[in-house]
Amino acid sequence: MMRTELPTTMRASVLVRAGELTVETRGVPSPDADQVIVQVNAVGICGSDVHYFHEGRIGDFVVEAPMVLGHEAGGTIVAVGADVDEARLGERVSIEPQRPCRQCEFCRSGQYNLCPQIEFYATPPIDGAFAEYVAIQQDFAYAVPDSVSDDAAALMEPLAVGVAAIRKAGVRPGSRVLIAGAGPIGIITAQTARAFGAAEIVISDPMAERREVALRFGATRAVDPVAEPLGSDYDAFIDASGSPVAVKQGVSALKSAGVAVLVGMGADEIALPVSTIQNRELIITGIFRYANAWPTAIHLAASGAVDLDSLVTGSFGIAEVREALDSASLPTTLKSIVRPDREFAAK
Repeated sequence: MMRTELPTTMRASVLVRAGELTVETRGVPSPDADQVIVQVNAVGICGSDVHYFHEGRIGDFVVEAPMVLGHEAGGTIVAVGADVDEARLGERVSIEPQRPCRQCEFCRSGQYNLCPQIEFYATPPIDGAFAEYVAIQQDFAYAVPDSVSDDAAALMEPLAVGVAAIRKAGVRPGSRVLIAGAGPIGIITAQTARAFGAAEIVISDPMAERREVALRFGATRAVDPVAEPLGSDYDAFIDASGSPVAVKQGVSALKSAGVAVLVGMGADEIALPVSTIQNRELIITGIFRYANAWPTAIHLAASGAVDLDSLVTGSFGIAEVREALDSASLPTTLKSIVRPDREFAAK
């Protein structure tokens, strides 16, 4: 049951099919006993939102019915379920946008992101957060301090990806790190590597504008992989580009016992330098979203170790989601934010 008055309807931006969006009036969700209802203050645009909008699918995840996009979300708790403390009403939160089963072997071992039954915002058929209200299990709505803005509360989600990648790569004080791709995830991962104590953070990207941004956000060096050598003997390589060429180059740049973490969405299959992997005993792995990353992400943002607010390059209203998605492909865009309570963009 709910313990506060809410409107019965809300506005939501709905992906009808690939390339077609509309604003619909929908019912405000009711919380399960262990859930809270969050009034959404800000939602970041992610590359997966862009993929679903343009192509209607990502790999095996296919949009087969109208769906609300958006999963990088923060807001304010405005209603609680029967088992949730009413003291949480009015709390500003960052949303971890997934619901694991909590019973399988992966959930019990703490790897709940690998739960085969997991439900994730804006992954078919689960609706996301381009809406005025959303429901989430109460322990996946993390309180944020007043020093964290609404935009930063939303961008904890990509920061959680950075935390997951840096942890998987084993980055520690003094590490030398190579990152391919100076888009939002690459930039956030560079900041996270710096916060974890990396001594050298090299970002490769063929676009000069993005290389310039990388140097402002934690990179010690930014290189054009087409024209410049990447260097070698890195402790960790993190691919945030999805480029098969970048992955092969990055793996080859690792020193013995180095770790490569594949984050970017790219080709389903790529060629790898097998003899190099064997002879250097390299570890090649990936990440699938994140688990147990929000407390660390909130600390990094609240302490100033990672700057999320400066990543925001545009804001849009609920009726302007198409424009927000289109803006994501511009070389000067880092993060576009949708603010459901706004009728017009603050451009």
